Amino acid sequence: MMKIYGIKSCGSVKKALSFLESRKIPYEFVDLKLFHPTRPDIERWLKSLTISKIFNSQSATYRNLGLKELALDEEGKIEWLTKEPLLIKRPIIELGSGEVMVGFDLKEYESRFDD
Repeated sequence: MMKIYGIKSCGSVKKALSFLESRKIPYEFVDLKLFHPTRPDIERWLKSLTISKIFNSQSATYRNLGLKELALDEEGKIEWLTKEPLLIKRPIIELGSGEVMVGFDLKEYESRFDD
């Protein structure tokens, strides 16, 4: 079963969940306000995605923490993602195949999930 990581108040997460529910596609939801991804979780995502696809440098959390001034490398970004999950672009979707998707793009979802 696919796993979706996100926060329920996020617009992209709401769209993704609505899309899946309208098609009766089963999933497990992981609330990033309650669960902090571990380094192995993030490393698993990085097998399919680049760090720039996962790390949200446009978020209010990023700005509020002053992370731009730190000029983080990939290792630094991974460390911050384990400490502050609201820096993760949402939703992160782990498909049963091991592949990972991020964000919500209607055309991509239709191509992936509609038969």
